[in-house]
Amino acid sequence: MLLKIKITLIGIVMSATIFGQEVPSTFKNPIVSGFHSDPSICRVGDTYYMTHPTLEYFPALPIMRSKDLVNWEKIGHAIHRPEQINFPDGLPNSLGMFAPSIRYHKGVFYVVCTCVRCKRNFFVTATNPAGPWSDPIWIKQAIGIDPNLFWDDDGTAYFLAAGQVSGNKKEWPGKNGVYLQEIDLKTGVLKGKPIQLTHGHAANARWTEGPRLFKIDGEYLLMVAEGGTNQYHAVTVFNSKNIKGPYVPNHANPVLTHRHLGYTYPIVKTGHADLVQTQNGDWWSVLHAKRPIDGYSVLCRETFLAKVEMTRQESGVTPIYNPGIGLLQLEQQRPNLPWTPVPKRMEKDDFNDNRLDLEWICLRSPKTKWYNLKNGALELKLRPEVIDSLVNPSFLAQRIRHHHFDVTTKLSFATLVENEKAGLVLYRKSSTHYQLLKEHDKITLTKTVAVNEKGVESTKELIFSHPYKKQEVYLKLVGEGLDLQFYAGENLSDLKPMGAIQDFSILSDEIAGRFNGTVIGLYATSSGKKSKQKASFDWFSIKENK
Repeated sequence: MLLKIKITLIGIVMSATIFGQEVPSTFKNPIVSGFHSDPSICRVGDTYYMTHPTLEYFPALPIMRSKDLVNWEKIGHAIHRPEQINFPDGLPNSLGMFAPSIRYHKGVFYVVCTCVRCKRNFFVTATNPAGPWSDPIWIKQAIGIDPNLFWDDDGTAYFLAAGQVSGNKKEWPGKNGVYLQEIDLKTGVLKGKPIQLTHGHAANARWTEGPRLFKIDGEYLLMVAEGGTNQYHAVTVFNSKNIKGPYVPNHANPVLTHRHLGYTYPIVKTGHADLVQTQNGDWWSVLHAKRPIDGYSVLCRETFLAKVEMTRQESGVTPIYNPGIGLLQLEQQRPNLPWTPVPKRMEKDDFNDNRLDLEWICLRSPKTKWYNLKNGALELKLRPEVIDSLVNPSFLAQRIRHHHFDVTTKLSFATLVENEKAGLVLYRKSSTHYQLLKEHDKITLTKTVAVNEKGVESTKELIFSHPYKKQEVYLKLVGEGLDLQFYAGENLSDLKPMGAIQDFSILSDEIAGRFNGTVIGLYATSSGKKSKQKASFDWFSIKENK
C-alpha cells in the first residue's frame, strides 16, 4: 500500500514538472517569434505540424512540430535540396516562397506553395514530415498565389488559390478572389473548369488571399485573409452547403481584425489564419500579427495562437475568436493538451556537429558548397558575391526573435588586400542592412539604406572605422528596443563600441517594407574578385536579454 502511495506521489510530481518546468496554466504569444508569417497547420493523431513562407531564403518552408500547440520545434524543411527548386540570382527581395499550406491525407503530408519568379504553384510530399521531401510537382495551369489542398468526403481532391478566374479585375482597387478546381495529385493536372468562390466579404474588399477550406457539421467553411498584410489586415469567412458554392459572406465578418485599434494595442496587423481541431474536439487558430515597439515592427510578422469557439449562427458555422474578448492576447489560457516542452533552440552554436543547425538560412539557392564545418569552426569561402546584390553571397543567418537581444561571434580572418572582408551583418534586404566587418587593417561599421521601399537602389554610409590588425576578433551586437550598439575587440571582457548607437527602425516593416523579416548572420566576401581566402567563425551566440 505504501509503495502504491509513493508511486502515485512520484507520478503527480512528474506530471506537474516536465523537463524541470512547472506545467503552466497559460501560454504567451507569439508562439513562434520573429519572421514567421502566414502560418499553416494540420494535426495527425496527437501531433501538430506547421509551416511558414521563407521568400528568398534557403532552405525553404520550415516544418515545425508540437504536441501542445505552444511548444514548437523545427524538424526540417520542405525544400531542403537546391535541386528541388532553384532560387536564381536576381530573385528580388521578398519574392520566392510565398504562403504555403500543409495538409495530411492517407499517410502522406502535402506542402503546397507558390514560388514567385520560379515556376509558380507546386506541391511536395513526404511520409515523414522531417523529410526527405519529394521533388516538386508543378501545377502548370494554376494561376494566383497562396494555394491550399482540400479533400472532400468522397475522396475528390481540390486545389484552391487566391486569384481571379472571372469578373472585372479592375472593378475596384485591389480586387482579388479565391477560386477552386479539381486536381489530380499524381500528376498535378487541374481538371474541369475553375470556379470563382469569392471576391471578398464586401463589394470593395481588397487583396483576398490565403484560402483555407474546411467541412464542419456538413457545411463548408471558407476562411481567407483580406485587406492586405498591413493596416487593414483581417480574417473573414464564407459559408456554403455545396463544395462549389455559392459561398456567402458570414454576417460576423471580419471574424478577427485589429484594424480598428491602430497602434493603441500591443498586437497589430492580424491576419492570414488557419484552423485546427484538437483530438479533444476543441478548435484553435494560428495566424500572424506584429508587435511594434515605439511604432516600429522590427520583428516583422510572427505566429500567434488563439482559441476559437465554433458556433452556429444565422450565417451558419461561425468561428468566434477568443470568446468574450475578440482580440489576440499576449497571454491566455493554454490549450487542454498535455504540456510537452521541446529542446530549446541553441543559443550558442559551437559548430561541433557535422551539419548546420536547422536555424541557419542563406539567401537564394547555393550553387556550390561555400561553407564547411571543420575542427569545431564554420569556414566561409570568400567569393565575389556581395550582400547588397540579388545573389547568393557567403552569408548564413538566423532570425531575430526578440526586442532585447545580443549576438556575439569569434572570427579568425587575415588578409592583405582591400577587397576581402568578413564579419557580422544585420540584414533586412539587399538595400537595407548593417555590416560590422573585419578588413585587412581595420574594423568597419557600414549602414546601407534603401532609397525607396520596393527598389534595390540604396545609399551606403561608413559609420565607423577602427584600426585593427590582429587575426582574431570578437564581434558583438546588442539590441535594446530600437537602439543598436555594435562592438569589437580582442577579448570578450574588453569590447569597444564601434561608433554611436544606431537605429533599428530602418529595418522595420514601416520603413523597409515588403514581406521578409530581420535576420543576423555571418558573412564573407571578396567584393567582385576571385579569392582563395576563408573566414573561420569559432562560434556564434544569439540570445534574448530579458
